[in-house]
Amino acid sequence: MASAAEQMAANLSWGAFGKATELRQRIWFTIGLLIIYRLGTYIPVPGIDGAALRNFMEQAQSGIGGILSMFTGGALGRMGVFALGIMPYISASIIVQLMTSMVPALEQMKKEGEQGRKKINQYTRYGTVALALFQAYGLAKSLEAGGLAHDPGLFFQASVVITLVGGTMFLMWLGEQITARGIGNGISLIIFVGIVAEIPAALANFFAQGRSGAISTPVILGVIVMVVSVIAFVVFMERALRKIRIQYPRRQVGMKIYDGQSSHLPIKVNPAGVIPAIFASSLLLLPITISTFSGNQTGPIMSTILAYFGPGQPLYLLFFTAMIVFFAYFYTQNVSFKSDEVADNLKNQGGFIPGIRPGKRTEEYLDYVVNRVLVIGSAYLAAVCLLPEILRNQWSVPFYFGGTSVLIVVSVTMDTINQVQSHLLAHQYEGLIEKSQLRGKRKTGSAKPRRAPSRR
Repeated sequence: MASAAEQMAANLSWGAFGKATELRQRIWFTIGLLIIYRLGTYIPVPGIDGAALRNFMEQAQSGIGGILSMFTGGALGRMGVFALGIMPYISASIIVQLMTSMVPALEQMKKEGEQGRKKINQYTRYGTVALALFQAYGLAKSLEAGGLAHDPGLFFQASVVITLVGGTMFLMWLGEQITARGIGNGISLIIFVGIVAEIPAALANFFAQGRSGAISTPVILGVIVMVVSVIAFVVFMERALRKIRIQYPRRQVGMKIYDGQSSHLPIKVNPAGVIPAIFASSLLLLPITISTFSGNQTGPIMSTILAYFGPGQPLYLLFFTAMIVFFAYFYTQNVSFKSDEVADNLKNQGGFIPGIRPGKRTEEYLDYVVNRVLVIGSAYLAAVCLLPEILRNQWSVPFYFGGTSVLIVVSVTMDTINQVQSHLLAHQYEGLIEKSQLRGKRKTGSAKPRRAPSRR
C-alpha cells in the first residue's frame, strides 16, 4: 500500500503547478539570478589582450583550464569577472567541514545550533576570500607570463585580483540568495548552469568533426549511446540505498500504550557524493597548474612528474583511482555519515537494530555495513570518472562530458526536482486543509438550531 504522500506525488500535474503561486515566484527568481550569472561570464577582466587569450587557453586547457572551465561555464576561457567561479567557496566549505570533524572546538561550535552554524558559515566566507586571493594572484601571474597583459605590472595584478575576488564573492551571495528565496541549492545550481552552458558548443564541435569526416558515424552513435547509458547508470547508483531495519519497542504515553514500530535507516551507496572526484581532480591538476603559473618554465623534477602523471598516463589513472577511493572513505566516515553519532541518536530515541546491542556494538555494525557498501560506491565513482579519461587519451574518442560533470548534473537535477515536488506537495496539503475548514464552516452554518421539546 502506498502512503498518502506517495499517492499525492503520483497525482501531481501541470494544473497543480499552475496553482502554486509561491513556487512559480521562486522558480522565476532563481532563473533571473542565473541569467545574471551567465551575463557576468561575458564581462572581461580589465587589461587582457583578447587576441592572445585564445592561444594561451588552448595550452592551459589540460591544467588549470581543465577543472576551472568546467565550474565556470566558459568564463575562464573568456577571462570574465567570474573566471574563478564558485570553486574557492566549494573548496573552503569542504575544508571547513573536514576541520569541523577533526577540531574539537569547531565540532562543539557545530552543536550549538543556529549560532554555531552562523559562525562556521562566517569562517567559510573568510576561507573563500583567502583561497580566491591566492588563485587570483596565481592567475594574474600566469597571464603576465603568457604575455596576455597589455600593461603588465603591479597595477594589472591588483586589478585582476580585485575583479576576480569580487566576482567570486558576488557569486557566493547569488548562491545564498537562490538557496534562501529560490528553488534548489544555489551553489550547486550555479555549477550546474556553468556545465550545461558548455554542452551545446561541445556538441556542435563534435558533430562538425563528424561532418568533416574526422569521426565516423558508428563512433558518433556509439558515443551518444554511451552518454545515455552513463547517465542512466549514475541515476540508478545515486538512488541506490542499503536499508537497515530499525525496531522501536512498545511505549506508554499517559494511559495509551503504543505498539512497537519498525522503520529503516537508509545508507546511500555513494554517501560522499561528488566530493571525492573533485578532491582527486584538484590534486592531480596541481603539478600542471603550477607549471602553467610559472610560464611552463619547469625544472627536471617537475618535467618528470608531468611526464608520468600527465592526463591519460597509467600512473595518472592509478593515482586518480586511489585518491577517489581514499576520499570516498575519508569524507564518508568524517563528514557525511558518522556512525558514532547515528548510534547515539538511535540509543537516545530508544531504537535498535534487531540482534545488535545499542551503543558500541551498533556503531561497529554500522561501520561494517558502510565500509562494505563503500566498496561498491567508490568503485562506481572511479569507473564514471575514469571512463572519459580512457576514451579521450587511449582510444582518441572525443568524449567532452566528463565523469565529474555527469555526477554534478545528475545530482543537482535530482535534488532540484525533489524540492519542486516537496513544494507542490505542501501546496496540495494547504489546499486540502482549506477545503476541510470550509466544509466544516458550511456544516456548522447549515445546521438548524434544535427546538426545545414541547411541554405536554
